[in-house]
Amino acid sequence: MKATGIIKRWLLNSLGVILLILVMLVLTLSLVIQSYVYNGIQQAINGRSGELTNVFADYGRKSAKEFSTAARNYVENFPNKESMELMVYNSNGKIIITSVGFDPDQTQPMPDYKAALKSADGYGTWTGKLTSGEKVMAVTRVMRNDYGSFVGAIRYVVSLEEADRQVFLIVGMLILAGLLVILFVIISSYYFMNSIISPIKEIGATAKRIVQGDFNVRIRKQNDDEIGRLCDTINEMADELGMAEKMKNDFISSVSHELRTPLTAIKGWAETMQGGDIDRQTQERGMSIIIHESERLSGIVEELLDFSRMQSGRMTLTMDKIDILAELGEAVYMFSERAKNEHKFLLYEEPEILSPVLGDINRLRQVFINIIDNALKYTSEGGTISVTASESDGMIRVVISDNGCGIPAEHLPNVKKKFYKANQTIRGSGIGLALADEIMALHSGSLEIESHEGVGTAVTIAIPTLKQLETKFTENEEMKEERNTEFNG
Repeated sequence: MKATGIIKRWLLNSLGVILLILVMLVLTLSLVIQSYVYNGIQQAINGRSGELTNVFADYGRKSAKEFSTAARNYVENFPNKESMELMVYNSNGKIIITSVGFDPDQTQPMPDYKAALKSADGYGTWTGKLTSGEKVMAVTRVMRNDYGSFVGAIRYVVSLEEADRQVFLIVGMLILAGLLVILFVIISSYYFMNSIISPIKEIGATAKRIVQGDFNVRIRKQNDDEIGRLCDTINEMADELGMAEKMKNDFISSVSHELRTPLTAIKGWAETMQGGDIDRQTQERGMSIIIHESERLSGIVEELLDFSRMQSGRMTLTMDKIDILAELGEAVYMFSERAKNEHKFLLYEEPEILSPVLGDINRLRQVFINIIDNALKYTSEGGTISVTASESDGMIRVVISDNGCGIPAEHLPNVKKKFYKANQTIRGSGIGLALADEIMALHSGSLEIESHEGVGTAVTIAIPTLKQLETKFTENEEMKEERNTEFNG
């Protein structure tokens, strides 16, 4: 793996923090271990130096010469000569004997001796290096007689070289353990990061193919976790995009066909009439076709413009108090002649009266026309289209039903989606129902479709009455006033 992106950030953040913690831990443990070892050595020296209380129990009544003799015997019989060195100072501050048997080096640094002379309890300690470079720990005990006069001192010196080697060995083991921990973290993190980065790379590559238009590509889901759910989401997105692309292509093809048909008729009859030598009856027929196809072409273009406004959220309504019954009756009347020519039965059960509604007269008429037009298109010759209207619970419901081919169950949930056409053999752009559904939603109403294949389709258009809207508005205002009163209280 290249140390870029996520891995680079992980190396700089997580691994950097782990490394810093381990370094601090090793340093702290090293100091603790060294302090522990040094304290142990000092305790051992202090234990030995404490023996002087028993060995020289009556030295306070003896002279300096007697002290020197007793100290010499103590050094000669000292049991730990191999682990520590003893030095005896006389009353003049000179080293008169050592446990190693060599002439003492009077030039060696002895801060512990000086500290013991100044100390009230006659005790001094020092840790440092000799002139030879050897690191030692020294403790000095000063002896005074009953009159407070200095009669001599005994110094204990222990080499710290072996102790430092032990500390270094322990620290080395700690460092090795830290390195093993880091190695384990790197190896385990490698597989963990790889389990994240590999799917992400695959997701990126798949997303790039989707961007390039390959909506059939899918991501292989490896684990049921966040990345697995992301894979499912992207696969679902590819399905939706593929379906949308197909619907878009079908829409373009359908609209192109819808536009081409009237244009071909207009062009054909215009060329025929331009040639001259045609009788008046043929000319009137041609003009009638041109006008009819021009109106059809204008309707298609207007539907496309409405759809564009709906998509961009720019569709506006001119709301007014209207008689919905009159608009429904006019829409039915518009299709009466067509139904008769196509040998279909258009039945309208007109109620006596319906309450007025608040709506856009042109948009509601557009909804009725669209639904009745669809019912005629999908009903075979000899079929029946029924239109009824009723009012209940403050809602006016217009039901337009037919006994046509019906909509297959798998297509029914999608028929109100833009560009979607359940039947590609029937003319239409595939945006009429989507547009009608949006218009009804803007009127605080609804458009519901119930259909069974081979049985027929029923479309229910529901819109609240003007009185119902006024009641809801009043209730909302009262609720707002109550909330304001509670807040101010």
